[in-house]
Amino acid sequence: MPSLNLVLEPVASPGVMAAKLWTCGGSSADPQDQRGAHNLLGSLLSRGCGPFNHLELADLVEGCGAGLRCDTHEDGTLISLKCLEEDADQLLPLIGWMLIDPHLDPDQINLEKDLCLQALQRQREDPFHLAFDGWRQLAYGHGPYGHDPLGLSNELSRIDREQLKPLANNLAASMPILALAGSLPDTLEQKLLDMEPFQALTAAAAAATAAAAARTSSPTTASGTSSPLQSRPLPENPSTLSLTPEPTNQVVIMIGQPTLEHGHDDDLALRLLHCHLGQGMSSLLFRRLREEHGVAYDVGVHHPARRAAAPFVFHASTSEDRAQLSLSLLLESWWEMSSGTLSAEDMALAKAKFRGHLAHSCQTTGQRAERRAQLRGLGLPDDQDLRNLEAIEAMGSDDLQQAARRHLQSPLLSLCGPEKTLTELGRSWQARPAQPS
Repeated sequence: MPSLNLVLEPVASPGVMAAKLWTCGGSSADPQDQRGAHNLLGSLLSRGCGPFNHLELADLVEGCGAGLRCDTHEDGTLISLKCLEEDADQLLPLIGWMLIDPHLDPDQINLEKDLCLQALQRQREDPFHLAFDGWRQLAYGHGPYGHDPLGLSNELSRIDREQLKPLANNLAASMPILALAGSLPDTLEQKLLDMEPFQALTAAAAAATAAAAARTSSPTTASGTSSPLQSRPLPENPSTLSLTPEPTNQVVIMIGQPTLEHGHDDDLALRLLHCHLGQGMSSLLFRRLREEHGVAYDVGVHHPARRAAAPFVFHASTSEDRAQLSLSLLLESWWEMSSGTLSAEDMALAKAKFRGHLAHSCQTTGQRAERRAQLRGLGLPDDQDLRNLEAIEAMGSDDLQQAARRHLQSPLLSLCGPEKTLTELGRSWQARPAQPS
């Protein structure tokens, strides 16, 4: 299909099809002073598009027993459709219309804006979200990853239709990726070509490709073009501590730093460390903090796939009287990554968890389509996961240690909980040696 990035993955299923359409330009591309704009836009795409108003669209989707939703992530917007193969002809055009002709009705904008503001309010009542917001500000500042995709309340409340229209106009020209998995008829590609919204979508993508090529070849503009992530570099923030006092009975601790983009040469080593440290009840952090010392209600590692510097964050929830020990254990575990090597048993277990995670995340047609769309959206080959499975066979614990030494040497700490406890923890953090000898 010319100019439309199409991925087809036939999978034996009982007549079920999943479609995932990925467009670049998630919350990391929110305009200045309009943080939350892309998430608001995404929520509006299924509230009227093309020939359907919001009621007609809902009736069509629900009448077929299908599911249609749109989610905004840091690196892109994902439209998801799951339906029966027999209903595909009338439902697939919807995801094309959502990009080509979203209605952006003012009443629907106000409704969705209120829902987003309510979601932000709920987040402010969650110590985990507050701690992560503090860490995110330390790590990214006002950069592309410096805010939740929902945005900021004071900026979101001011966004209106006129500000959303330019973002909506860019959707079709953002080189969207359409991945379909499940029961796929042989004629599906040609049917897509014949659908009016996809004809318009391919034309818009072709025009955007030509314009991008012209800019690249122009000596006056080539050096000035960059992605949103490149144009807003990560901050060099001298602070390593964020305290968010809240009158709760628990303390949330987050230690971590920005690391690498998904697909970097060292990314696989960090993902194996993630498996070793934070995946399942056999993980190091679970065993150390919960089984051996009994200091944490919850513990884990957050390391998502991102187009740019992804977080690598230890997180734990604990009581006030166990907070100091929890912080010490997390720090001890952090520096162990670069000061020691994994045993052969732990290395084998980390690899097994990595294989299991890949298998578990590709069980359904929706999961398969989403992963294919994500890989292309991040500029990675379709067989990236297979390459990783082959690559881990040759990796040893020394590779993980060296990756940790290169990329995990500047931890940032964010705390949320009772003010007195946070003050004590902050003092001990500031007094610690920068790195153990």
